[in-house]
Amino acid sequence: MAGTRGYVNRRLHSLLGVVPIGIFLIQHLTVNFFATRGPEAFNAAAHFMESLPYRYVLEIFIIFLPLLFHSIYGVYIAFTAKSNLSNFGYFRNWMFIFQRITGIITLIFIAWHVWETRIAIGFGWADLNYQLMEGILTEPFFFWFYIVGVISTTFHFSNGLWSFFVSWGITVSPRSQLIMTYASIIIFVAISYVGVRTLIQFAYGS
Repeated sequence: MAGTRGYVNRRLHSLLGVVPIGIFLIQHLTVNFFATRGPEAFNAAAHFMESLPYRYVLEIFIIFLPLLFHSIYGVYIAFTAKSNLSNFGYFRNWMFIFQRITGIITLIFIAWHVWETRIAIGFGWADLNYQLMEGILTEPFFFWFYIVGVISTTFHFSNGLWSFFVSWGITVSPRSQLIMTYASIIIFVAISYVGVRTLIQFAYGS
């Protein structure tokens, strides 16, 4: 019974990391990327997302609850799972380790980011606009904190896609898993560029 529950939890953990959390990550990075077109473009995109109907319902059931389960169970996996060189080989073993490390870093980063933005906005301590992120990222410490956090998050998602495709039986053969490895690298580079380019825009305006 415990084994069955653990199997279901791992599958759910994997699924939530892609749908809906992964989809939200791509959407969030895309909205933020409007900053590269200037403050007005970012403010318009951000305010459009803020004015969505049923926004609080969407945030609770599509973002926060899935993220809470994924985070809690992910921490459990990080501190209990063991690498398996005999099954996955040297490279995959390192990816397994990096996935756990970036999971912890990402959790810390997201918790701080939510506190500094979403919660601050909710309590009326800040306004959702370009100037909010500009003020944060012009501080050198927080700029590099966000750089590390964003890259950690994009790696965790991209590498997690590989695990998702394997655990759900989509990529079974060694060839299909190799193709997915290359695909996950391309995805990582692409969305990391979007995230880092946005941070540079907020910090330096170029």
